[in-house]
Amino acid sequence: MTKEILIRQIKGNTLAAKANSNHWVMMDTKKEAGGSEAGSTPKELLLMALAGCTSMDVILILKKKRSPVVAYECNVKGVEREEHPKIFTDIHIEYVFYGDGIKPEDVERAIDLSKTKYCSVSAQLAASAKITHSYRIESASKGNE
Repeated sequence: MTKEILIRQIKGNTLAAKANSNHWVMMDTKKEAGGSEAGSTPKELLLMALAGCTSMDVILILKKKRSPVVAYECNVKGVEREEHPKIFTDIHIEYVFYGDGIKPEDVERAIDLSKTKYCSVSAQLAASAKITHSYRIESASKGNE
């Protein structure tokens, strides 16, 4: 399947992007770099894409396992090198699951399947960055806060 992206300049380095799904996303940068700080930077969107891709995998796998997840969060931290191009060298993904009776072995298997088989964004980034993972399981009551 071919993915196509259209970029339209809004003003300076403030851009709107649209893909095959026909949804627009704003991209921007700092004012001193010609932006207007009206959207996420492309590199922020890259980390969001990673978090979204692996999260969709993990949520679906746990749903199929009938895991009692009532809420979910994913936190991603990326470290970039100092020299140009400032690529990510280290990325850490923390998965946070809320629910009572969630089995750690189900969570570990879901994360492993996402990492090794399903998450194409992770596979792309792993070519240049060390990607690590951790997870926490919290009570269902904390997920409702």
